[in-house]
Amino acid sequence: MPDNSIYTNGRGYLLPKIPIVVICYDGFDPSYLADAAIRRISPRVSDMAENGFYASAHSAMPSFTNPNNVSIVCGAPPRVHGISGNYWYDRATGKEVMMTDAGPLSAPTILAGLSQAGVKVAAVTAKDKLRKALAVGLAGEGLQGIAFSAEKASACTVAEHGISGEEAQAGQPVPDQYSPELSLFVLDAGLRLLRTGRAQVLYLSLSDFVQHAHAPGAPESDAFIRSVDRRVGALLDEGATVGIVADHGMTDLSLADGSPNILYLGDRLDARYGAGQTRVICPITDPFVRHHGALGGFVRVHILGDLDHDEVRDFVSRLPGVELALPREEMCRRFDQPMEREGDVAVIAGKGVALGTHKGAHALGELAGARLRSHGSVAERDVPFLVSQPLNATYRRKAATEQLHNYDIFDFVLNGTRSEGN
Repeated sequence: MPDNSIYTNGRGYLLPKIPIVVICYDGFDPSYLADAAIRRISPRVSDMAENGFYASAHSAMPSFTNPNNVSIVCGAPPRVHGISGNYWYDRATGKEVMMTDAGPLSAPTILAGLSQAGVKVAAVTAKDKLRKALAVGLAGEGLQGIAFSAEKASACTVAEHGISGEEAQAGQPVPDQYSPELSLFVLDAGLRLLRTGRAQVLYLSLSDFVQHAHAPGAPESDAFIRSVDRRVGALLDEGATVGIVADHGMTDLSLADGSPNILYLGDRLDARYGAGQTRVICPITDPFVRHHGALGGFVRVHILGDLDHDEVRDFVSRLPGVELALPREEMCRRFDQPMEREGDVAVIAGKGVALGTHKGAHALGELAGARLRSHGSVAERDVPFLVSQPLNATYRRKAATEQLHNYDIFDFVLNGTRSEGN
């Protein structure tokens, strides 16, 4: 690799000559982008699509927040970095664990590599659940980068986050975690860091609160899209090259009468094999249950009793609402998952169906909207992939001949917008 680059997880990345901003527009299903473009309510983002580069890309699977944000900053799928959901079952201890509390990543991040090469780097997230994962090798004792969340901005310290709480807040109140302002705070903070010279490369990860609650065209959705667009425009006006991807799409998982369309897989397995023979894990589970009630389109089944794994898989695969029921090895091979955290049977719902554990175990009364909208299945795998500058010839060919993933975005922004040989 040349001296003006870093090498991370099998890829080379050129060090930036101009400011770089990558935005994870959480839950930004392609339908929002198309609706906003048709009605011209997001002119700066639409201009990126028309005059820079736009394509549809795949998210990492399952199509949840944590595995995709980590994939984006690592430039690699979960098989490489080990984060395959928000929540997982530790076979050794028999405990269910928040994925980001399960120790360090098994791969370095692009953010850490750039920072260690002398680039000023900052990661700002809406939710603090991501901050520790993204801060590995970037911010903390002896490190030079910045990593903090809007959710916990007031608690920032230079020692842990690379920035004080006072500077992180900049006089703004910390937003409610269930509000559009949580994401807008992230974008405003990134703009301040760019304008003050505190960061040359920014990773800004938003919240999908609005998308969980409101479909494209809803007044609340329109207002949020307009607010984000203005801030994207401000970043572009500062001379930054901006890349935008989503971590997943969003699907309505409700019946015609508005009630959630849920297959309670734990109940069905208990009825078939007896209680305690299996454990259903919903990897979408996180502290923000009001978004989705811990319901999405993907679950993992762990077989605890002396059951025939193939028979269990066959039973699950025949249930109405199930699109795929895959044995552990096939799930890992087909969707680039780490073996040590995969279930015995991985279950992917059909479009419009939510998978749950047991009736009464999910906080349906806490849902932010009248209808259940969520993600996790292959139906939410297609996501927008935008770069504000045209691509060079090499990357135009790459985009035309290869399946793009959201975790290709740093490659395209750092390498694909540079003149050939520069």
